[in-house]
Amino acid sequence: MFRDDRDPTKSAGLLPAPARRRWLIAAGAAGLGALGGCATLSPSSPPTPVVTTPDPELPTPVTPKPVPKPPRLGLALGGGAARGFAHIGVIQVLEENGVKVDLVCGTSAGSLVGALYAAGRGGKELQTVAESMDEGAITDWTFPMRGLIRGEALARYVRQMTGNRGLEQLPLPLGIVATDLGDGSPILFRQGDVGTAVRASSAVPAVFQPVKIGNREYVDGGLVAPVPVRFARQMGAELVIAVDIGEPPDPKIPGDAMRMLLQTFSIMGKSINQYELQGADVVLRPKLDGFSGSDFSTRRRAIALGREVATAMLPEIRRKIAAKTR
Repeated sequence: MFRDDRDPTKSAGLLPAPARRRWLIAAGAAGLGALGGCATLSPSSPPTPVVTTPDPELPTPVTPKPVPKPPRLGLALGGGAARGFAHIGVIQVLEENGVKVDLVCGTSAGSLVGALYAAGRGGKELQTVAESMDEGAITDWTFPMRGLIRGEALARYVRQMTGNRGLEQLPLPLGIVATDLGDGSPILFRQGDVGTAVRASSAVPAVFQPVKIGNREYVDGGLVAPVPVRFARQMGAELVIAVDIGEPPDPKIPGDAMRMLLQTFSIMGKSINQYELQGADVVLRPKLDGFSGSDFSTRRRAIALGREVATAMLPEIRRKIAAKTR
């Protein structure tokens, strides 16, 4: 009887028990690693989405709204001699109600008030100046050849009240309208001596002597623009408030030469204004019936009437400004 002395594990092709245990442990670890890898790469396992919760303490971004831009407002002040005190009342009401004027353009009496206003004198100060004004101090009579009044006293007064600054140096842009005596064309003064410009704009023919500037002579701007609306536009105004203080023609036919001359200006001014004032956004007409352009004693009443019409038209002024605000 034969006995098989070979190791049964060897005959069966098996490893010894300790080695087999080590092999099984290693194989198990490798299998787990493979399973883990399969789980990581398996397409059947979708990625977990990451949800970001906003920080409640951070403010929500807001797009700033554009700041409303009002239209560039121009004030067109007309001529009318002593009736021009009404311009002061209009300026007072605009200031008191926060209506900002960006530029001013004046003719004759309007050029005088406009110059003082553009130089930085507010409505209250303008009234003080008006009430203390001595018309004798701005009237220099001369031999009546080309005019009764020379006009240099007026120019000196304006220079003094505006600090001897040029038109282009004033805090508020100012335009002054006069008429070229040679060809009848209008001129808008924007630079140079303020006093000379006001003197030229106020030089009523036969009353004031013409003003020579360079090689040209100039007279009252009311001959071409009694209320200088189009020139305020030319200066860049997007909205124009026009103040018409012109004296209407007297139904009674005047008997003397001077009144006849003033009547002629009134008729002419009325005709021109029918065209000129069409370009204004708002027209203010103070109720100056019975007020003479040569009567300086009515200055306080004229200022009050300027205030009255400006106050009455204030809602219309605000409406027009709102309509053109971008």
